Amino acid sequence: MTRTIGLRHRLAVTLAGPLSLLLACAATTTAHAATAEPSAKVGAVGGYAALGDSFASGVGAGRAGGDCRRSSLAHPALWAAGHHPGQFDFAACTGATSADVTAKQLSGLDRGTTLVSITVGGNDVGFADVMRTCTLSSESACLESVARSEKAVDHDLPGKLDAAYRAVKGKAAHARVVVLGYPHLFGRDACLMGPVTVREQSVLNAAADHLNRVTRDRARAHGYVFADVTAAFAGHEICSADPWIHAPSLLTADVAYHPTEEGQREGYLPALTTAAGPGHA
Repeated sequence: MTRTIGLRHRLAVTLAGPLSLLLACAATTTAHAATAEPSAKVGAVGGYAALGDSFASGVGAGRAGGDCRRSSLAHPALWAAGHHPGQFDFAACTGATSADVTAKQLSGLDRGTTLVSITVGGNDVGFADVMRTCTLSSESACLESVARSEKAVDHDLPGKLDAAYRAVKGKAAHARVVVLGYPHLFGRDACLMGPVTVREQSVLNAAADHLNRVTRDRARAHGYVFADVTAAFAGHEICSADPWIHAPSLLTADVAYHPTEEGQREGYLPALTTAAGPGHA
């Protein structure tokens, strides 16, 4: 325990400034980030729209640019490159909440949109603050932060997701909508990464499951398809031999806890492709 606290303290001293700032920029919402970047459009019919937060914009995959940190290596861009939809509206934005989806990301949807993908909800329940607390503060502070977030998952998130999902249907009533979830950040085996204890890792994975369950239930209530990526990322979490999630460090502070290029290509892209169905294969 002494060694773990020492590691946490040293990392906190080293990273407190850049990591706390950049984690907040990478995963929490700001009005500027949610509105600043126009989406790319091609053609007029058979459209695909990609909505949501940083897990959809692909901030950790590399080649991410603009205020929304959209990457050409994110799963929506990879899917579009392989399937050539008549229109591709890449509106996902790092830091977006479900309210941002409703207010800022739907302008590219119309009657010609046949496929929509969306990953959102983590920012609605303060997961960026949770990860910052668990990385830089005590275990007790981490657990308290997770508990607050899970309360929001039950009490606040369903209504927020319902509003966003209804808004999507209002703009693209006949589109197939694929709602993608979030992966576990840590594997089942003990991960001795220093700042996040084994107990914290287990609690954070359980919180991700909770978030995914509520998201899945609300998606299905609207007739949408839910794509769970947890199994796809199994064996590729932080501390694994082949991680698809960025661990926190000075070099990865702005993309910490986000999928890598491999995570987008090998984890999210197959999930989207399968859930999109044969009509979009």
